[in-house]
Amino acid sequence: MPRLANRTNHTVPFYAVEVFKQAQALGAQGKDIISLGIGEPDFTAPAQVIETLERAARAGLSGYTPPAGIPALREAIAHYYGTYFSAPVDPARILVTAGASGALLMSAMALINPGDEVLMPDPSYPANQNFITAAGGQARLIPCSAENRYQLSAQDIEAHWGPATRGVLIASPSNPTGTSIARPALRELVQAVRARGGFVIMDEIYLGLYYDEAPQSALTLDEDIIIINSFSKYFHMTGWRLGWLIAPLAIMPAIEKLAASLAICAPALAQHAALTCFAPEVMRIYDTRRLSFKTRRDYLLPEFERLGLHVPAAPDGAFYIFADISAHSDDSEVFARNLLNVAHVAAVPGRDFGVAHARQTVRFSYATGLDRLHEAIARIERFLA
Repeated sequence: MPRLANRTNHTVPFYAVEVFKQAQALGAQGKDIISLGIGEPDFTAPAQVIETLERAARAGLSGYTPPAGIPALREAIAHYYGTYFSAPVDPARILVTAGASGALLMSAMALINPGDEVLMPDPSYPANQNFITAAGGQARLIPCSAENRYQLSAQDIEAHWGPATRGVLIASPSNPTGTSIARPALRELVQAVRARGGFVIMDEIYLGLYYDEAPQSALTLDEDIIIINSFSKYFHMTGWRLGWLIAPLAIMPAIEKLAASLAICAPALAQHAALTCFAPEVMRIYDTRRLSFKTRRDYLLPEFERLGLHVPAAPDGAFYIFADISAHSDDSEVFARNLLNVAHVAAVPGRDFGVAHARQTVRFSYATGLDRLHEAIARIERFLA
């Protein structure tokens, strides 16, 4: 057998996928599984987007596109950021990618040298660590508390920045917590990083899924922030594998050079179809769906508290609840496994997102219909009893 590269030993496993596979196996046995595990919207692309895809396919628009994406889509994304998130962007600063994963890969390859350290909050989305590892860097998770909404702070930067630290990778709203970084706190964090000559990669894939105050992009604080976004979550196109990054103009040639070799281009038909996502009538559909997610969150939060599943930091975005199960168990893996096998409700144990809160937390996704959430609560109540 060929010898594997050392980085494979440092690749962080993704337990949410394992939970998904276990749930599918039970489903294949005829069990009625309610999935509150996988972070995939139950909505799919609106009919108008699918119709555009079909027209593009019939027109033969399936060939390679420019590595940075078709110009019309880059312009549409720029207009979207300026209109909805108070961040006018030059389309030349946008690179269309194969999902947010492609955007993170290009960013990591462009910014991280072997041995560089990148700070991340604990808890955070586990796969993000692997992009840092793939570039030869090292992800360093900093324990974050509910008092800071499980987000990094300027004080964390001051306390943990070391000689090898190159930058930070953060998300707002976050997976697994659904919490955003308050704007004053984000400003202080960005200033602390920039004062040390570091970079900020900001994952904004849930930016459009907000439930309290209308959000602004981190670009309004500093134009040199690297932005990651995607058509998967807000636009409900997970399997279409389409995303984008926004970067300073000065480093775009280097990123585009990487993209031309490592990806060639994002899926062409998905790019053409995605133009319709920004049509006014389609954006109204997305906003209606956003409010559906809000209704689900507003139903679940008091129910979780009633059942003793405490939520230390209420989510204001995305579609996740990061619940403390300490009142019922001191082992989240056992709790989640029994919840799946006994109550047939899938959820993800906290170890997927870091070690700081691994044993006492479980992530629940409410990316499923309200009727199923009612049934899930009934099952969880019987299970806890």
